[in-house]
Amino acid sequence: QLVAGPILRASDRLPQLSIKPEIHKENISDGISLFVIGLFKKIALADYLALYVDKVYNAPALFTSSHLILATFAFGWQIYFDFSGYTDMARGVSRIMVFNLRLNFNNPYLATSLGDFWNRWHISLSSWFKDYLYIPLGGNRKGKFNTYRNMFLTMVISGFWHGAEWTFIIWGLLHAIGRFITREFERSAFYNNKIPKFIKQIYVFIFVSFAWIFFRAQNINDALLIVKRIFTSGFTDPNFPIVALLLCLMVWIYQFLFESRFKKFIENTFLKIAIVCFMILYLVIFNTSGNEAFIYFQF
Repeated sequence: QLVAGPILRASDRLPQLSIKPEIHKENISDGISLFVIGLFKKIALADYLALYVDKVYNAPALFTSSHLILATFAFGWQIYFDFSGYTDMARGVSRIMVFNLRLNFNNPYLATSLGDFWNRWHISLSSWFKDYLYIPLGGNRKGKFNTYRNMFLTMVISGFWHGAEWTFIIWGLLHAIGRFITREFERSAFYNNKIPKFIKQIYVFIFVSFAWIFFRAQNINDALLIVKRIFTSGFTDPNFPIVALLLCLMVWIYQFLFESRFKKFIENTFLKIAIVCFMILYLVIFNTSGNEAFIYFQF
């Protein structure tokens, strides 16, 4: 049983269960590699970033704008590494046993629009909301007003699904408003042809990171305090761990190359083996906390 995704569909899973599995060395090597990647994301990245994020978000009144901004961006990466790390580990174990679980995170911080972000972030959950909430409400079949209404309700309810707290509801509401305001602009020829891809990616990352404030804050008062202090308190040395910054930068560069014309070079078997070996050595040599529970287990 998988308790935190990817969410399984009977149409995907049952046909695999009806066939006698034949274990091949490719399944084992691919599965172990995927598991190691997930473990690295969780321990070396998510748990390491959590040390800084928890310190700042547990007492936001004690920190200045620079701390709060960096902690917010760090949480964006932390939750991505935590969520995707878990699903990579689950997919890796399943691959070893000759079962294929669907891709659940597809480089979401390279999204070029808010709609694109939700096509890349927690794909199995996003598609579940689409199939069992958005489409039953009418989807986009009954005019523009109903399309926006259904989209708005789906996003707000997805926030409520994460928890009966105002922080989660406002998080869902922010994404609902964002999609409501930007949907037509993001579909325009000007947006798609005139605005550089990098600018669109930065805009999406900043918006998503701002919304994460409400997702991570312990309560609505803390969230509002963080937003206020980001814009009103002074800048001081944030004391952000440079290693964490470099690791996030390395991951972002890798993802950027993976979606560029250089993809064929980073898919080289030798390079893949080298990356996995580096991850294993890092996990063995460097001791991060490793004690953080998976974030998704709380939902």
